[in-house]
Amino acid sequence: MMDEQHGKDNKAAEVPSGDKPTPTQPDVNTAEANGPASKRRKIDHEGTARESQQAQPKDRVRGCAPVKAEYLISSEDQPKVVDDDATEASIATNDDVNGKPDPQGSDEKNGKKRKKQGGQNQNRNYGHFEDALRLCNSVTYTNEFSPKPCKYGERCNLCHDIRKYLKDGRRGDLETLDGKCPVFDKYGRCTSGWKCRFVKSHSKEVDHEDGRKELVLLQNSESSEVDEDPDTRPGIVNVVTTDTKWDLARRKVKFDKSEPYIKWLEKDTGITKKFYNMKKKEGQEQADAEEAEELRAQFVDPPLKASEKRKIYFGKETPVLAPLTTQGNLPFRRLCVELGAQVTYSEMAMGMPLVQGQKGEWALMKCHESETASPRFTPESGTIVKGYDNPKDLKFGAQISGNQPWVAMKATEALTRFLPHLRVVDLNCGCPIDLVYQSGAGSGLLDTPSKLEKIVRGMNVVSGDVPITAKLRTGVRDGKPTADRLIERLAFGGNDTRDRLGAPGCAAITLHGRSRQQRYTKSANWSYIAECAALIKNYKEKKDRLSDTATEADASTQANTADGNMYFIGNGDCYSHVDYYEHIDKAGVDTVMIARGAMVKPWLFEEIEKGQYLDKSASERLGYVEKFVRYGLEAWGSDEMGLGFTRRFLLEWLSFTHRYVPVGLLEHLPPSLNDRPPRYRGRNDLETLLASDNYKDWIKISEMFLGPAHPSFKFQPKHKSNSYEIEAEG
Repeated sequence: MMDEQHGKDNKAAEVPSGDKPTPTQPDVNTAEANGPASKRRKIDHEGTARESQQAQPKDRVRGCAPVKAEYLISSEDQPKVVDDDATEASIATNDDVNGKPDPQGSDEKNGKKRKKQGGQNQNRNYGHFEDALRLCNSVTYTNEFSPKPCKYGERCNLCHDIRKYLKDGRRGDLETLDGKCPVFDKYGRCTSGWKCRFVKSHSKEVDHEDGRKELVLLQNSESSEVDEDPDTRPGIVNVVTTDTKWDLARRKVKFDKSEPYIKWLEKDTGITKKFYNMKKKEGQEQADAEEAEELRAQFVDPPLKASEKRKIYFGKETPVLAPLTTQGNLPFRRLCVELGAQVTYSEMAMGMPLVQGQKGEWALMKCHESETASPRFTPESGTIVKGYDNPKDLKFGAQISGNQPWVAMKATEALTRFLPHLRVVDLNCGCPIDLVYQSGAGSGLLDTPSKLEKIVRGMNVVSGDVPITAKLRTGVRDGKPTADRLIERLAFGGNDTRDRLGAPGCAAITLHGRSRQQRYTKSANWSYIAECAALIKNYKEKKDRLSDTATEADASTQANTADGNMYFIGNGDCYSHVDYYEHIDKAGVDTVMIARGAMVKPWLFEEIEKGQYLDKSASERLGYVEKFVRYGLEAWGSDEMGLGFTRRFLLEWLSFTHRYVPVGLLEHLPPSLNDRPPRYRGRNDLETLLASDNYKDWIKISEMFLGPAHPSFKFQPKHKSNSYEIEAEG
């Protein structure tokens, strides 16, 4: 079934490209060429668009990938339209891994269209995938004759008979992956013990002198003892103990940094409201001024200001994997790091559940040890990054959402206290889904600049030496962008706070070139991203102007980056190395954050590093599926539950990978992320199977490595739940 012959010819597509691909520049007159940077970028973009239109065949269908005619099955079939806002940002109601509700479908204002979409997603679940008999942990990790005392004693209603469990309590061992447990194969011990679906590969029956036969688990002499805590697995870091989560849930954790600052902020906010919302009576102004000065005198400088934090770096050589709900799980991030991703983020975690110690939210903070390695650092000659210590830097950062300063501050303090491996804490200001937006978090912060500034400033106070960053959208509504004003506020602070508090100290900003209202059927607005990038480039110039006035921000609160400037990352529709370098060169961003492009083809990071298209064979692509499976079993376990989670997230990923059209099948390049593939046949049966949009074929692919699905396992793809486009509000 493998396409071995094509695998031998697996070379990069013959597309001339150097280390820095440079698209052909349009002809412009001298005056235009010497004009402002934003104007030159606009001209370049328009010229490139004209060239792309001229290069396209006349009969090309808009939104349809240009597959060569000899591979098409039917020219009449139109590609399906899916809502990527929903597919990237919804999770099931019964989420056994993360324990979070599905955020879709909470809006009742939009009538039938929202009702249909919300109902299907809310009822979306994965069934159950458990053993018929539950084996007690007192015998799960021990040899047959050496069980540990069961803390429930005779009251325990779980199974304690290993032989009975192996015979009647579980499905048989798997023969996939050569019948070998991938966890034991790599680490010399299996964290699932007798529950492992490959247990025959690391157990045996021993004959004793007295004639008894004992079932024993094998373990390499060099490997450490198996930890009974299911959260503790080899190669996984940022694991918060159960005791810590219990202390958070019972409010036994003291937030020594957040609580004093929150009290000060409440008083300061009260005075500010009086200044702006109350009509001052005669003789009252002096009293209010004295009270304000008294409060300001009580303000204590934070123990670590922005300039005292660990320095970070973003550059052309550091492509970023975006924080992705559901899809941005640990095994997928690990695969992307292996393929060249230099910066990764956790899935977005909700601030309040973190403060409350909820297990599912803290599980999102786990990362693989490969994410703790330093990102690539090869600055261009002549570029000096003062104070940046690359060996002390790492790839993994956490992203959170919060609708109130105190929530984000306490969540940030908890993260930086209990997680030893954090590059940054990123504030999500762009999540478009209703439940988050209506609570005032995510993109709800785009219309409340004062609250956003308070949140970032507060996070910066309590984060220790971990820098704070933010991810924005262009705005809430189409045609009414607000990001440029928000960027200036995050860079310098508001006019009413800059003089006494300095800048908020935001180290980096990522801008997704879409509004909340906009859907993925429209392209990201890189022209606006370029305008905002020009604003960032003028940061130092404006700072110099402010230095001559009383409005200069305190230098100790400036962004903790090279020359005190914020890094600026663009996000949206990056699907090739050509897109990547074009955005950096023309839009003027420091680097590009990649989301859907990485889900469709994770080797996009490899293409960026090599500067060329890679025509991956079907067998290579299937190899990435196998790697994901192995990484999933290491992260979630090789027992029945772990297999179920791995299969579930694999199927979620396959719902994106089937969109990939091999570059060898395309009439022309570059490919477009917003083009949907028509029905086509691949160069062999495996390539055709990988292109199938039928979720039953995705299950078939999963069974190649995970065996038959559990009888109670269910899967309904998000694309099926959202197979029509939801009209935006407004």
